Amino acid sequence: MKNRHSRVINRYPAWKYVVLVVTLVILALSAIPTWYGEQPAIQIRSTEKTGTFRSIDSLNRLLIGSSIEARQIDQNGQQYTIIFDNEHDQSKARDVLDDELSETDTITFSYVSVAPKWLTDFGLQPIKLGLDLRGGVQFLLNVDLDTAFNEQRVAIADEVRAMLVGERIRGVRVETLGTDSLEIRAQTAEGMQSVREFVRTNYQGWDVENHSRRLVVKPSEQFRSEFRSNTIAQNLKIMRDRIEELGITEALVQRQGENSIRIELPGVQDPAQAKNVIGATASLAFHQVKSPSERVTRSDYVVEDNDGNDVVLVKRPVLTGEHIVNARAGVGEMGMAEVNISLDHAGGRKMSDFSGGHIGEPMATVYREYTTNAKGDTELNEKVISVATIQSQLGSQFRITGAGNMRDAQELALLLRAGSLTAPVTIVEERTIGASLGAENIRNGFASLALGLGLTLTFMALWYRRLGWVANVALISNMICLLGLIALLPGAVLTLPGIAGLVLTVGMAVDTNVLIFERIKDKMAEGRTFAQSIDQGFDSAISTILDANITTMITAVVLYSIGNGPIQGFALTLGLGLLTSMFTGVFASRAIINLVWGKDRRRDVRV
Repeated sequence: MKNRHSRVINRYPAWKYVVLVVTLVILALSAIPTWYGEQPAIQIRSTEKTGTFRSIDSLNRLLIGSSIEARQIDQNGQQYTIIFDNEHDQSKARDVLDDELSETDTITFSYVSVAPKWLTDFGLQPIKLGLDLRGGVQFLLNVDLDTAFNEQRVAIADEVRAMLVGERIRGVRVETLGTDSLEIRAQTAEGMQSVREFVRTNYQGWDVENHSRRLVVKPSEQFRSEFRSNTIAQNLKIMRDRIEELGITEALVQRQGENSIRIELPGVQDPAQAKNVIGATASLAFHQVKSPSERVTRSDYVVEDNDGNDVVLVKRPVLTGEHIVNARAGVGEMGMAEVNISLDHAGGRKMSDFSGGHIGEPMATVYREYTTNAKGDTELNEKVISVATIQSQLGSQFRITGAGNMRDAQELALLLRAGSLTAPVTIVEERTIGASLGAENIRNGFASLALGLGLTLTFMALWYRRLGWVANVALISNMICLLGLIALLPGAVLTLPGIAGLVLTVGMAVDTNVLIFERIKDKMAEGRTFAQSIDQGFDSAISTILDANITTMITAVVLYSIGNGPIQGFALTLGLGLLTSMFTGVFASRAIINLVWGKDRRRDVRV
């Protein structure tokens, strides 16, 4: 009679096989686009209904006439995607198209997948390659926090002066002190008290120190730390927005050190354009213009316009660029380039209130930009790009002119859409890696992977015989699963150290099977049947495998957390490789062995 408490060994329920097969199919499909790879491409978008090109044939004739062969041309409405076999043809086509496109057309250089369309329709894309594999450009930017602190100090001084004028308090003098402090002297106790309460109420991060007949206003240490972190974080966000506006989807933007930002742009072939947009700190501000008959006061300032004439403005702006939510370049009624601006709710209310009370008066649009001089110092350049008379009450949408030609207007609109940096940045280092060097890295990296994989497969097949072939199937499945998993994860990028992580994964994956197979051999030596040895070999090896993989995973997590760039690429493939090797080395191998030898009761099987 069969014992009702006996355990059936080496058998998986049906749902485990379903999970195994579905997982392998999904990850294999995800890995297929990486096999096909990507090719350099040019994307053309037109804002006009007619467009520069009427059809794919007209575009193809232009390229053939310039001895340029396109691999494929796709059209989607007024958007064309041209795919080339190499970067040389892409570069030649760019020069030809630049001469043919109108000012309303936009052109983007990128890499597109050449995998079958049915795969891309499912959203499956090749693995994104890092800077060292794809080629591109790397920038190291320094964030000028001192200038940002000084701007906030100047803003506080202006607000204090405006408050004193509004409350008609006299005998108070506001001056700068040191690099980040204000000194306020008042002749009356009433003036001292008013300033003290105003600063404490509106600027809670700034300490007010009482001295004999004067106040010293300076930022607290906590505020300094928070301001530094918030400024860097805001600049990081704006940098990512700007790069997204450039059409670069594989960029890496992250903080480096205390005051620096590192940007990697894989596949960028026009670093000058990226440099101009990334390093620019352009912003707009709208100011009230003072009439020539009005007296110039300390709260006013003089800015030159495009013709070199001085324009006297009220220093406190009506509206700043932080309220701009959208900006688009266009052509006005007179054929001049213009920028159409949309404001957020608060900005629209401010503009409406001001323009409603100043109809018939002029308002100036001031363009501000920080640049770096020959000595490396940051300089502020300002100019009035337009002075317009307010004809009616303005709302959340209006347009400005005077930004230059259409290309200048498009660049200004791009910067305004992406935001104005909260602190000026300077590019302190620029490195360019050619696409040919990246291609060589790919060849060498995957050649080492193929060599290591081939030697490992051969050793396992010869040393462990039948079980070795199971390990080889699991190892190949592991590579497919790992590539598919990297391709599925958003933001995952494969770098040259990442390929080293793939090679290391081969050794870790096969090590899992070696531990299991050696345990099976030990159990066979003790006189157990092949089926019993399989069951007990897997059970006894699993704890050792878990311990080894968990300790390695801790190392991978630490590397990914504190590292950057190539180190993170290595840590990513190492960590994901641990997961896939556990899945294939334990789960998939056991499933195959269960089906083939799970009921084998022989005791003389050679393993």
